[in-house]
Amino acid sequence: MTDTEKNLLEVNNAISNILVGGQSYKIGSRSLTRADLNTLLDMQRNLQAQLSNQDNQLMDNTYLAIFEGR
Repeated sequence: MTDTEKNLLEVNNAISNILVGGQSYKIGSRSLTRADLNTLLDMQRNLQAQLSNQDNQLMDNTYLAIFEGR
């Protein structure tokens, strides 16, 4: 597993924790606020794009057009 895959797994876990347990919570006099959901979603998209780019070749979405003569 690459570092990018590990990071994506951690980000996905953090997102899941927010979706299940909420953005913040309080136990007695102590309160905890988890990472910002929008920031985590941005990180998730970035990491997914990095993984996608690792699998693709440099010019995978490039096309060549040849216009011959007039």
